[in-house]
Amino acid sequence: MTRTWFITGTSSGFGRELTEQLLRRGDRVAATARRPHTLDDLAARHGDQLWRAALDITDTTALREVVDRAFAELGRIDVVVSNAGYGLFGAAEELTDEQIDRQIATNLTASIQLARAATPHLRRQGGGRFVQIASVGGQIAFPAMSLYHATKWGIEGFWESAAAELAPFGIDVTIVEPGVSRTNFGAGGSVLGPPLPEYADGPSGQLRRMAAGELPPLPAPGDPAKIAAAIIARADQAGGPLRLTLGSDAYALATDALGNRLRALEAQRELAHSTDADS
Repeated sequence: MTRTWFITGTSSGFGRELTEQLLRRGDRVAATARRPHTLDDLAARHGDQLWRAALDITDTTALREVVDRAFAELGRIDVVVSNAGYGLFGAAEELTDEQIDRQIATNLTASIQLARAATPHLRRQGGGRFVQIASVGGQIAFPAMSLYHATKWGIEGFWESAAAELAPFGIDVTIVEPGVSRTNFGAGGSVLGPPLPEYADGPSGQLRRMAAGELPPLPAPGDPAKIAAAIIARADQAGGPLRLTLGSDAYALATDALGNRLRALEAQRELAHSTDADS
């Protein structure tokens, strides 16, 4: 059965890979990007299967207009994928106010506003699915990525709550948590804050140099094509777990982080109970 998808950030990375695979299997894709001409080759091959719109997702008014137009012109959208985002590297002290505002607006606020814009349409049509491309960075944290992690931990909390709100309307939610993948997220697709010499020799400075391409990058086991295929397969299934962790590194990092947090919590059991009111 042909399905229709709405995807943000389709010019590169997971968004582009998802769009290509979906078009090849015969689905329709409403693809948004700041530069929709980057999809000219796909439009030439797939014609009316591909619906395109220019969109800066931080422009909430434009975001709502594009979502409304996509539903109006395509009739029904089965899956809404919030994919657009980028990495911001630098210790919190190093980042500019503008960089902080842009990171939150792109990675967090825009995803929330996309959900708010699409929910009335999905509710009226009797259901659908949201797919949030998040990151294992919503479960773990590295130095020099504090603002990036803030957005990813934030979107995890948003969807944890919103999934329960939407379930009665037949709207499913999948949070995708990839590890390091072979996309342009690193040196090609990220932003660096202005460096302070005080951080140069510490862990923040080391990770910054990796992001800048001055040191060998972290291993990137994730295959974007396989990750996109796994996302599509999950979206084809009714229900399913809220989170989809993809990549051997993501699995190992999340397992370690969650285990450490659980052990730290268990060690505080008596203290936690001791602060209850006597009555």
